[in-house]
Amino acid sequence: MARGGQGLARVAVVVRAGAAPLWWCGVVAAGVGAVPSGITGRRIGVMAGAALFIVAAAAVALVRRRRYTALARAAVRAGKHDVLQDRGVAVRNWRRGHRWWLLLAFAAALGSAFAVPAAAGLLLAGCGAGLRLKAAWLGRLERAGDALLWVRVDWLAGNGGRPAGKAVRSYRSTGIAAGDAAPGGARRRTAALV
Repeated sequence: MARGGQGLARVAVVVRAGAAPLWWCGVVAAGVGAVPSGITGRRIGVMAGAALFIVAAAAVALVRRRRYTALARAAVRAGKHDVLQDRGVAVRNWRRGHRWWLLLAFAAALGSAFAVPAAAGLLLAGCGAGLRLKAAWLGRLERAGDALLWVRVDWLAGNGGRPAGKAVRSYRSTGIAAGDAAPGGARRRTAALV
């Protein structure tokens, strides 16, 4: 990075990166986990799983909102030598950094189905849904401020996550058309006009 520029990753992209893997791991684990009747029986397992899904989605979507809002309000304009990380790179970094956790969570969800069918799978899916909701909320925050939010890559955790962790001191902002991801971290449907 020339002349003191920093590598920047989109905050919403980092948040959203875990949504799809958690969702699909959870859905598959819940589907397979519904096959054994388990200790509690399928009906109780699925009802418990539905409650866990709702609680997990709400908790993940709402946690640390104050911190995100404070960092967004204090965001400084990105410098001309800052390098904006592609969406695909940020997503790949998060998924590589969390692959063993995802595999372990999937295995645990499958194993727990012999006690409480489908419940742990629905819990995982709820976490994925919560991350998607949080990314959508960040998208609304970006649209309201008419600026995209970025975090320095070297302030992220070693596994590519925690865009509002203790190491993050501030966000940077760019215009709404910068980068290859739309507000909220989704892939842009059409190329942005410059």
